[in-house]
Amino acid sequence: MHIPAYAALSAGAPLQPMAIERRALRPDDVAIDILYCGVCHSDLHQVRNDWGGSRYPMVPGHEIIGRVSAVGSAVARLKVGDPVGVGCMVDSCLACDQCGHGEEQFCRQGPTMTYNGRDRVSGETTLGGYSRMIVVREPFAIGLSPKLDLARAAPLLCAGITTWSPLRHYGAGPGTRLGVVGLGGLGHMAVKLGVALGCEVTLVTGSAAKADDARALGAHRVLLSRDAEAMKAAAASMDLVIDTVPVAHELDPYVRLLDVEGRIVVVGALEQMPVNAAALMRGRRQVSGSLIGGIAQTRELLEFCAERGVYPDCESIPMQRIDEAFARMERSDVKYRFVIDMASLAGA
Repeated sequence: MHIPAYAALSAGAPLQPMAIERRALRPDDVAIDILYCGVCHSDLHQVRNDWGGSRYPMVPGHEIIGRVSAVGSAVARLKVGDPVGVGCMVDSCLACDQCGHGEEQFCRQGPTMTYNGRDRVSGETTLGGYSRMIVVREPFAIGLSPKLDLARAAPLLCAGITTWSPLRHYGAGPGTRLGVVGLGGLGHMAVKLGVALGCEVTLVTGSAAKADDARALGAHRVLLSRDAEAMKAAAASMDLVIDTVPVAHELDPYVRLLDVEGRIVVVGALEQMPVNAAALMRGRRQVSGSLIGGIAQTRELLEFCAERGVYPDCESIPMQRIDEAFARMERSDVKYRFVIDMASLAGA
């Protein structure tokens, strides 16, 4: 079936309208009419081939909110009309140990990513959510609570789960002294979710201008990373630090914020970042990383947010303004996530 979408035809090229084809439904597939799609910084990286391996034409988008429009013959959990969310994955082997305990993002055979991945059956390149509809395997379409605000929920499928997963995995809750490094799409969700879980939240930022915004989001205090005296005074004051900075940077200043047996979790940057081993040894501190989250954990997040009313701060845009949104996102001119209203594709 041919549907309207926006695609990049080469590395760094502006996105443009394009008719794409979606596969006919397999027995365990669902077809989804896309209502909203979030704009993630990784979409820009992929379009530009910053990480290598990008394939074109590319239809980005992995923060998808929609409604089921058709189901395959073996689908039992979802029905036509159900609201659903689709995140960064649309398939995995569902047979290995990692898939077996709900960590599909660590599938031993590799998960199938929502776009720029390889379909496990046909081998075709997957095409993402900057489109009018999508077809995915049923286990990767998450049914949504009727309490969830669909227009604001899309970024929970990436920015939300990327920060929720380490918070839950490491048991953040009342009494946890949580540091959040960076206040962008990921960082603002880490602050909101940490506060909602009952943590004592400190935003760590190099920009004094972000202090008021951080407090408005619920942060209990703000620590300026460029203030050497303040950083020294905050040494050993945190149990867990979520590092959301999307580029390579020095880890040592943030490692020193950790108390004995504290942990810093990198969720933003994909580059190599050396760390001083002595700073780890003096206090049995740990550096770890985290990649999105599994389907069960994503479902847990969506239910939590629906019940608590925790949502990303979003700016709605039409599909036709995606390149403007990319440019603004690159200069941090958004608070804090763009969401594409797919009604703008009507008639395209």
